[in-house]
Amino acid sequence: MPGGRRRTETAELDYERSRGTIFAALGIPETEEHKLKAGLVSKLASIMAELRLTQTAAAELTGISQPDLSRVLRGRFRDFSATRLMKAITRLHSEIEIIVRTPGREVGERILLHA
Repeated sequence: MPGGRRRTETAELDYERSRGTIFAALGIPETEEHKLKAGLVSKLASIMAELRLTQTAAAELTGISQPDLSRVLRGRFRDFSATRLMKAITRLHSEIEIIVRTPGREVGERILLHA
């Protein structure tokens, strides 16, 4: 080839567009609960990073053992309830606010969870 350029072939990939979450596509049951817990774990990791906490320090504050906390942060949180994850977050001096909505408006008062 002129100019030392090589021609590369591009592979065509077969794929299927998902109609739901990645959890549903992977066949993980209770996808909404799993999505909630994944979001809570993400927030927990962000708070730990913001506070510059080691897993050991965070474990002491949250009441979750360091090995369990490590598993949770690596995405193995199936055995943890959303309630337990929320308690861990509030033990890191953070608040959780729950808002219930119907189309177009909030229903009742906001729910605020804190330690």
